[in-house]
Amino acid sequence: MLGPRQVLEFDYISCYDISMTARTTELSIREFQELAKFRYLIRRFLRFSEDQARAHGIEPQQHQLLLAIKGLPDAEKPTIGELASRMLIRHHSAVELVNRLTEHGAVERVAGETDHREVLVRLTKKGEALLHSLSIAHHEELRAKGPELMKSLGGVLGGA
Repeated sequence: MLGPRQVLEFDYISCYDISMTARTTELSIREFQELAKFRYLIRRFLRFSEDQARAHGIEPQQHQLLLAIKGLPDAEKPTIGELASRMLIRHHSAVELVNRLTEHGAVERVAGETDHREVLVRLTKKGEALLHSLSIAHHEELRAKGPELMKSLGGVLGGA
């Protein structure tokens, strides 16, 4: 049996071996501190994002939905199911978010081009303007705080 600080040496190691090998050493207090700092910085950015969404008259998840629609890869369609998947929420929760954003005038439902039974979610001009304003604020915040976040991530990864 290996001790807590022993490391195995291999002449050859496969991807399988890497995925099956768990870290056997305990984390140092410094590693916990680096992880805690990184988590704090992420949470600070998320709080900024939440506050910005509310200042613009929408809820944070509604902002996320607008961004998910705009930021979908070209090959993906903005269906409720795809948006729910991207946001890691249930289908009915995505329906409710779309309903609220439709009432707000930020999105609309449209029939699919080839399959008219398919329902796609599109940003309206109001939604585009809202997302643009929020995105500018987020870019400015990341320009200001990003270097500290990157430095912290480097600390978590051990300079990797």
